[in-house]
Amino acid sequence: MRLAIDVMLDYWIEDAADVLLLVEAAAMADQRLEQQDMRVYCSEPLRAVAGEEGIGQRTWARGEGNFRVEYQAVVAIKREVADLASLAPTPARMLPAETVAYLLPSRYCESDKFEGFVEQQFEGLEGGALAAAMSDWVRQHLTYASGASSGVTTALMTFADRRGVCRDYAHLLVSLARAGGIPARCVSAYAPGVDPPDFHAVAELWLAGAWHLVDATGMASCGDLARVAVGRDATDIAFMTVFGRTTMNQQTVSVRRLEA
Repeated sequence: MRLAIDVMLDYWIEDAADVLLLVEAAAMADQRLEQQDMRVYCSEPLRAVAGEEGIGQRTWARGEGNFRVEYQAVVAIKREVADLASLAPTPARMLPAETVAYLLPSRYCESDKFEGFVEQQFEGLEGGALAAAMSDWVRQHLTYASGASSGVTTALMTFADRRGVCRDYAHLLVSLARAGGIPARCVSAYAPGVDPPDFHAVAELWLAGAWHLVDATGMASCGDLARVAVGRDATDIAFMTVFGRTTMNQQTVSVRRLEA
């Protein structure tokens, strides 16, 4: 699978402010960058830093007034997608050190609030069987609705409202998984077929000794996703964080499959 990615961000920044960009596809074992180019129209030099867990790259910029970012890439994806329900659980005491943080509550994923629900709703399930049941539950009980949530919407709020966008689906699945003893993190990604076309958010769960992508919206195949970044929740994977006041003029994200 090869993906062509084309992104344009056009914003107005009220006063001079630092900007943290997270739009470049990550170079990883299961996704190879064949080509990429990012252009940021600003007056000061850019500074690149490693992403969370060393996955992907964040770019610092300085913006004032018109601020524009253009990013194009071709990513070749070669990824085996496991049968989620067949994957074995890992006892908490046997987890690798780097996964433990993803068992804990975070700003948008209040996993401790879901422990009672998980015990009742998914009684007797563990490991991949539990993860698959949780993903199915989220897909069946939420309605995808653009504009149904905001930057302050948490998993608990989504659980109550029963609607949201991709980040809300990811937050809720991550929260349920953590409440069930499965390390889970949020992933920003590019995916073909997402409607409306945009940056996409999915979950990644630790099962049988590895991370496994799960898209609870059902819009994308996990074999077609190009990861950008990973983190505890949307705080860590936002495509752009402006440390000041900003207004969006225009934003487009295009992801399409290429012939092999």
